[in-house]
Amino acid sequence: MFLMIEIDSDKPIYMQIRDQVIEGIASGQLPPGTSLPSIRQLAADFGINLHTVNKAYDLLEREGFIQLRRKTGAVVQITPMLSDTWKERQRALLAEAYAKNVSSEEILKNCQLILQEFAEQHALPDNSQKWSEL
Repeated sequence: MFLMIEIDSDKPIYMQIRDQVIEGIASGQLPPGTSLPSIRQLAADFGINLHTVNKAYDLLEREGFIQLRRKTGAVVQITPMLSDTWKERQRALLAEAYAKNVSSEEILKNCQLILQEFAEQHALPDNSQKWSEL
């Protein structure tokens, strides 16, 4: 797994890990069943605290992206997201864009570009068709 951690970033390290794992899943680089590095290994690789990695993995598990197992560690396992939870997250993100005067057209264009990128990387024909119809 390829992660880039920016120690000096305003974004907390655990969120950088979380976001990059989710991008890896979305792009197909981390398909279901893929083992992630152990908490100790990832912490050692980046010279960060074990608790930081643990916080990221716990969040990923709560959000339904991975499963933490005693013997095999963290494994990518996607569980369906509850629609209400997803709508709340969308609403918050769109509220941020609206508050910053981002136009509807720009939001839709950016969404389409990101979805097409994921579809191309993931190479799922059923998804690529959906994204191109936006």
